[in-house]
Amino acid sequence: MKAHPPCVILDAPQLAENIGAVARAMANFGLSDLRLVRPRDGWPQPRAWPAASGAESVLEAARVFDTLPHAIADLTLVLATTARPREAGLPVMTPREAAAKLAGLGGEARSGLLFGGERAGLETADVALCQGIITIPVDPARRSLNLGQAVIINAYEWRMTFDDRAPQNFPPPTPSASGEALMGLYEQLEAELDTSGFFHPPEKREAMVRNLRAALGKAGFTDQEVRTLRGVVTALSRGRGKVLAKIAAARAAATGRGDSAED
Repeated sequence: MKAHPPCVILDAPQLAENIGAVARAMANFGLSDLRLVRPRDGWPQPRAWPAASGAESVLEAARVFDTLPHAIADLTLVLATTARPREAGLPVMTPREAAAKLAGLGGEARSGLLFGGERAGLETADVALCQGIITIPVDPARRSLNLGQAVIINAYEWRMTFDDRAPQNFPPPTPSASGEALMGLYEQLEAELDTSGFFHPPEKREAMVRNLRAALGKAGFTDQEVRTLRGVVTALSRGRGKVLAKIAAARAAATGRGDSAED
């Protein structure tokens, strides 16, 4: 039996926008139980809804508590997220390790992830009510994360404990072009390059052709991409033909004017 999803507890959150961002992060990864302890500006806060971006159900079901003990009274396991060292003597784990621990709960046991307020984080007394500490392994030179970021990292790791496959709703990859289609592209392109004098000096043509085919072959073109590229080559060759025709016409006109002047 899969463990119950953990609830998310925000202790003294300050900004409505951050609460909305937390709700959005929760909904992204299948969490729905949001608990608010003494939100600074009360609850509900209208500014939270735009930041939730479609996660209105999480906000509408959020519960408010006067104290942290009341918020976690029904939970068997509560893990506190903090980057600061504590004296509580609790085990410290990464979000991935914490997710595995939460997922290991059996039966009707319920769990929670505790996050502190934006300005001061969690107090030592709050952490002492928990059974473990989660510390996100960020760069020591910049340890600060905003509330939504911290929640989404932990929510993602929870999701990965039971759904670690890439989404299957994408269209299947398009097969690569056939050898015949590729040869048609190679031969057309090489013919145009011959016409333009690209293969110079002539004795190096074979090596240049080989390198060109190897480079194009690595791309793994689809049949449609090959057709598109052949159209590009055709358009360029027609354009070159028009330019050459204009040059020839200009030269003919100039020659004609020169003959008239001499007469």
